[in-house]
Amino acid sequence: MTDRKLTVLGQPAGLPASPDEARLDAVANPHRDETYLIRFTAPEFTALCPVTGQPDFAHLVIDYVADEFIVESKSLKLFLGAYRNHGAFHEDCTLAIAKRIVAAISPRWLRIGGYWYPRGGMPIDVFWQTGDPPEGLWLPDQGVEPYRGRG
Repeated sequence: MTDRKLTVLGQPAGLPASPDEARLDAVANPHRDETYLIRFTAPEFTALCPVTGQPDFAHLVIDYVADEFIVESKSLKLFLGAYRNHGAFHEDCTLAIAKRIVAAISPRWLRIGGYWYPRGGMPIDVFWQTGDPPEGLWLPDQGVEPYRGRG
């Protein structure tokens, strides 16, 4: 298995204007014969409220088990950064990110936790996964505490 064409790694790449314009690159999974977890954490994810235009902040945790390909991390960083000026509700952002990764690499399994900071006094946490985790997978807790305010 060879890498797909890389579009950002090893060259200057600016932040895409929108998530739709962003490209998620894939590279060959170097351990396709193993069942192992890959985790990306984005503790400072930002998007915009589609109604007010005010910033929304989240701590995203993306866990997946690769099949033929893994996500190239620089392209993922730029894809997530493209949400900075994108208006969408928390639920839409969280699921759209997961589904783009699934479309790009067809993982054996993926889950995402979107831990959104309060807006209007209420945090909204959004969780999604493609199905049951593979047999024998070590699946650690995502490690994000429920929002407690200043308590």
